[in-house]
This record gives sequence, structure tokens and C-alpha cells, in this order.
Amino acid sequence: MAEPVDQQDDSPCVHVCLMDYAQDLCVGCHRTLDEITYWATYPSARKKEVLAAVAIRRSAAQSTP
Repeated sequence: MAEPVDQQDDSPCVHVCLMDYAQDLCVGCHRTLDEITYWATYPSARKKEVLAAVAIRRSAAQSTP
């Protein structure tokens, strides 16, 4: 029987996959290529760290013109 997935473990992917190589971030989910690549292997604690970083990056991206 599969264990329930913690909501915090859900990927932040929004299916707008476009890398901004100057910033090394995906324009859609605001993760680095390494974060995207290794997401499925990260333990919950690491995923929560990435999600916190994503929130900061998204906020910064929205506040720049």
C-alpha cells in the first residue's frame, strides 16, 4: 500500500518549463536545473528547503519590472 504524499512533497512545477540560463532558474517553477533533476530523490526535509527557496525566488521575480 502506498503512503500518502505530504503536500509539501508536491513538486512546484507549473508546466511552464523554460530555463533562464543567466539566472540558472526555470521561469515557471523558479527551481535550478539540479533541483528539478533531483527532486524525486530528495527527502522531505530537502524538498521543504527547496520550496522555501522557490517562494523567495518567485517573490523576487514578481517584484522586478
